[in-house]
Amino acid sequence: MSIETKMIHVEVVYALPHEQRVLTLAVSSEMTVKEIIEQSGVLAQYPEINLEKNKVGVFSRNISLDATVNDKDRIEIYRPLLADPKEIRRKRAEQAKTAGSADPVTGGKPSSLRKSEA
Repeated sequence: MSIETKMIHVEVVYALPHEQRVLTLAVSSEMTVKEIIEQSGVLAQYPEINLEKNKVGVFSRNISLDATVNDKDRIEIYRPLLADPKEIRRKRAEQAKTAGSADPVTGGKPSSLRKSEA
């Protein structure tokens, strides 16, 4: 009696600013995310990927490396953020206030609907 493992089709995706790599694989349904990523060869192509630091997900939802996936799932390897988005928005708002292009009360774009104080 032979034991058959169900094969599933998945994609492993890694995106850089000017290049996106999509690798399509047929793997056993029992394989973990880490095993699938290792089998894909993406770690050899991009040695900067560190699975201990880089987060991974399936269709934009974070998952652990020991999770299993379903047929036609897309495993995404995320790059770390270079800057904190909240900090960037805060600095941009401060610059707009000092330049006079922001509403002094709200810090946002000046509204033409707001009554001017004369």
